[in-house]
Amino acid sequence: MALRHAVLAALLDGEYSGYQLAKAFDVGVANFWHALPQQLYAELTKLEKEGLVAGRQVVQETRPNKRLFHVTDAGRAELEKFAAAASKPSFIRDDLLVKVQAADRIGTAAVIEQLEERASAAEGKIEVLGKLLRRLRGDADEEEFLREGERIGPYLTCLRGLAFEREHRDWCLRIATVLRERRTAHAER
Repeated sequence: MALRHAVLAALLDGEYSGYQLAKAFDVGVANFWHALPQQLYAELTKLEKEGLVAGRQVVQETRPNKRLFHVTDAGRAELEKFAAAASKPSFIRDDLLVKVQAADRIGTAAVIEQLEERASAAEGKIEVLGKLLRRLRGDADEEEFLREGERIGPYLTCLRGLAFEREHRDWCLRIATVLRERRTAHAER
C-alpha cells in the first residue's frame, strides 16, 4: 500500500484542507498508517497532478487562503483497483522487540521503562479511539451501527486499532513484569 491510497480513503468522507487531512490522519488513520504532515501535503500535490483528487481555493478574510481537496472519479477508480488487488501479509517491525529479544544478555531497567512508556501511550490511544468510536456511532449501540450505519469503514478500522492498542498495552505490561521479576530473582541468587 502506498500513502496515496490512505489519502484517497481519508478523503472519501468529504473535502479536506491539508491541515484537516493531517488532523484526520492523527485521529482515525494513524491506527493503521503513519504519515507526517509534510508527506501529506506532498502527496496531495501529486494526487492532484495525476487527477485523482481535485482542489479548490477558498478565500478567507482573516486567514491565509486554503485549498480543499476531494476525490475525483479517477481517484475512486484507483481505490477500486487497489481494493481488488491482493493484500500483502502484515508484519511487525519494532525496535522495542529487538530490545526484548536481547533482554537475557543486557541490562533490563531501560527496557522495562520503555515497555511501561509504551503501555501508557497505548492506554492514551485506547481512550482516544474509544471516544472516536462513540462519536462515529452516535446514539446507536455498536451492533445496530454495524448492521445499519451509513459509513462503517472508519469505524471498522478504529475497532482494529482499539484491539491492537489493548493487546499491545497488555503485552508491554506483562513483559515488563516478567523482566522485573526475573531481575529480582537473579539478584537474590
